[in-house]
Formats: sequence, C-alpha cells, structure tokens
Amino acid sequence: MKKLIYLDNAATTRTAPEVVEAMVPYFSEYYGNPSSVYSLAGDSKKAITKSRETIAKALGAKSNEIYFTAGGSEADNWALKAAAEAYASKGNHIITTKIEHHAILHTCEYLEKRGFEVTYLNVDENGVVRLEELKKAIRPTTILISVMFANNEIGTIEPIKEIGEIAKEHGILFHTDAVQAFGQVPISVDEYHIDMLSSSGHKLNGPKGIGFLYIRTGLKLRSFIHGGAQERKRRAGTENVPGIVGYGKAVERALDTLESRTAKERDLRDYLIRRVLAEVPFTRLNGHRTNRLPNNANFSFQFVEGESLLIMLDMEGICASSGSACTSGSLDPSHVLLAIGLPHEIAHGSLRLTLGEETTREEIDFVVETVKKIVQKLRDMSPLYEDFMKKGR
Repeated sequence: MKKLIYLDNAATTRTAPEVVEAMVPYFSEYYGNPSSVYSLAGDSKKAITKSRETIAKALGAKSNEIYFTAGGSEADNWALKAAAEAYASKGNHIITTKIEHHAILHTCEYLEKRGFEVTYLNVDENGVVRLEELKKAIRPTTILISVMFANNEIGTIEPIKEIGEIAKEHGILFHTDAVQAFGQVPISVDEYHIDMLSSSGHKLNGPKGIGFLYIRTGLKLRSFIHGGAQERKRRAGTENVPGIVGYGKAVERALDTLESRTAKERDLRDYLIRRVLAEVPFTRLNGHRTNRLPNNANFSFQFVEGESLLIMLDMEGICASSGSACTSGSLDPSHVLLAIGLPHEIAHGSLRLTLGEETTREEIDFVVETVKKIVQKLRDMSPLYEDFMKKGR
C-alpha cells in the first residue's frame, strides 16, 4: 500500500492524540449530564467551563461570550439569522461577499426570501475585499456585515481589522467566519471590533461535530435551538462534553505551537508554490501571494480537468481537493475562483493543497513530481492543449 500523503487539512484535520486522550474519560468515566445536580455531573460542568475559558482567552474574549455549537455551519446560521431577526426593526440590509462559505451564502439566500436585502461584495483578483466598495454599500438600513477572516479555498486573509473599524464607525454588527483562521493566525475580537465569530473544532486537530459562536456581550440575539436552558438559555440540548473537552485541548495545543507550527507551514507552502509555478507551465497561483493562510496553496492548471487530477493523485496516495469540501461532487466551478475573475475552463482545473503540522519537505517533493507527471499526462490527452501548442502558444 502506498504511503498516504494528506494535503487536505482545510477540509478536516487529524484529531491529535492528546486531544483524543483528553476526551476519552468523558465518554465512560465522567459521563454525567452537566445539567444535573450531583457531583458526577459537576465534573462534566467543570470540564466545559475550563474549555470555554481556554477558547475565550485565545480570542481575548470573556468566557460567557463563547457559545458551543455543533460546528461552523451552525454558528454561521445562528449569527446571521438571529442578528437579522433581532435587529429587523432597525433595518433589513446585510453586506457579505461573493467568496463566503456556502453556510453564509445559503443563509443569506434564506434571509432574502424573508424580506431582507443582501449586498454581495466583489473582491479583487487576489480575493481581497475592496474597502471603498464596502463603504459605498452601507445604507441607513444596514444591520450586519459578515466577511470571512480567511478564505477556505484560496487562503487569502481579509482586512478584518479595517472592516471591523468601518462597521463600528457606522454602528453596524460585524460577524466573521473564522473557521479556517482560528488556530492559524492570532485573533483579537476587541482589536478587530468583531461582534460575532464562528469556528469549528475539526479544522485545528480537534474533533468533528463541535464548534462555537462568539457573541459580544450586549447583543440581543435569540435562542437558536429551543428546548432547554443550556448555553445560558441560547442553545438548547445536552452539551457534547467529550467534544467540548477535545476542542478546548485542541485550542490549547494550537496556541502553544502557533508560532513554530505556522512558520514551518509557511516555509513549506512557499517552497511548494515556487516549485509548482517554476516547473509546471501554464499554471497560476490563486489567492494573495503572501497575505494568505500559512498552510494554503491553490493552483489552476490550464488544459486540465480538476476532478481527473484529484482521482489520479488519489491513486498515488495523495489526498487533495479542488475547493471546499462542502461542494465536492459538484460539477460547477468554484464560486470563489469565478469571483476572482477566472474563466470557467481555468477554474475547472484547480487544485487546493493544504498542509498540516506533520507535512514534510520530502512529501512536498513527491507531490510536486507527481503533479508534474499527471498534469502533463492530462494535457497530452487534451485536444485544446494540442491545438494551443500547434498554434505556437
């Protein structure tokens, strides 16, 4: 069996051994329901409190501003739907971007059907929000701005601090989907004027099925799930204690290794980008060249169909993707790549490689050599490439 080279860490990460170890006792030993009154339940409640405090500290937030969810998509839905409902008397206009995760875009479509108006901002060729366009989009009825911290497909980091300042200046709520960024870049909710922030545990070597929504004190948001008093009466349902414990451990671990881990990822990422761009002709890098997530590299190869590339990489033991894991199986080109101006035929030939803390230079070398061979093989089968070469480029 070929050695597995996993380069799809934006889709999910391997749960770290110490995270699993921290979770195990809460399945079988400390299994009490945190809402009960006896001491066994108290152990579960204390564990939740500890994780909540760890996560809050990572953001410079208060522990009572962290609300656990089942993941990033739930947190995004909650932020937008609850804010729209709570502030509908003030206005009905929301601003977001064309490159958001579908958890945001589909929620905005849902709200549009219920009378809200949504402006979808364009981005530049690197996927960066234009601040002047944002300012022009603001209306007296604007109640919410939602811009992702970093794009899940092309890795571009947005000017979140500047966007937060604009929102605060106009008295508008600011939400950011930080699912890809949390644990990869430092985040301060106060410095960036963030009112709501979404995150998901399995993106930073934590477990799946757990996330959180940061809600700044003073925001009057309704409960998202009804039926109980959990999460300070805002999110009913018995808490996922093992997941919460694992998430807290993953955040603690991510903060301890942030500087050294991301420096290594950034070095390997840049090495990968240099080699691919130098050794595979008719290739472009998608996203900002330097202001991007430490572990993200996204390429488009002309005259190549992305799905075939992924299948052939998989046959060589390489796990990669062409974009968001939530849209895998779709035949449509990435909405993110179209938004940065790529034509359909080039957007279809995209490859996202997202590194992890265990990725090695030897693995990157093998991946580059394999990509070179596969891309050339696919191009040799392409009549478009043949015509292009015959015409002398």
